[in-house]
Amino acid sequence: MPNKNQNELPDRRRFLIKNLLRGFLWLAVIVIGFIYLRKNYDFSLETVLGPVYDQPTVVYFIFLASEVIFGIIPPEFFMIWSLRNELLMAYINNVTALSAISYVAGIIGFGIGAYLKNTRFYRVMKYRVFGKFEKHLNNYGGFLVVVAALTPLPFSGIAMLVGSVHYSFKKYLWFSLFRFLRFFAYGIVIWEANIF
Repeated sequence: MPNKNQNELPDRRRFLIKNLLRGFLWLAVIVIGFIYLRKNYDFSLETVLGPVYDQPTVVYFIFLASEVIFGIIPPEFFMIWSLRNELLMAYINNVTALSAISYVAGIIGFGIGAYLKNTRFYRVMKYRVFGKFEKHLNNYGGFLVVVAALTPLPFSGIAMLVGSVHYSFKKYLWFSLFRFLRFFAYGIVIWEANIF
């Protein structure tokens, strides 16, 4: 009879691959949509964002708020905004800043989970947004943080859930560093799409 550890590895791999594929599919939709709009219409984020377009501090604040509130605006849109100067170093700096902001948003989420877990706000968020991931936390532990950092799972929501169960903050910080890898990989794809 196979033990739990033998079954756990294929389950973890399947869970990661399924969510990575979702992420790549979502990225492909955004990139193809971006290329299509740019080539066939006079599409410009400057028109969409108006006066906010040239105010990085405001854009970073909007991104932080979005990331803390479970990523309501996909990070890829902010990476596309980072293309505005079409200078590689400026783009790298912006994507690095966005990844650091996302990492900090996860830390804020962890704190919200740890300190507000007994409040009505937390119970509502758990019920409506991230409670469905509780079984994954029970099955995978910290591996869930790695998957959330790399994929479209709600990173801050998972951080709240992990914080609410008194998971090791030090381990959380290490596992959530995978967030930088996601931004790096997606950033390369978006930069290449812009050149195309």
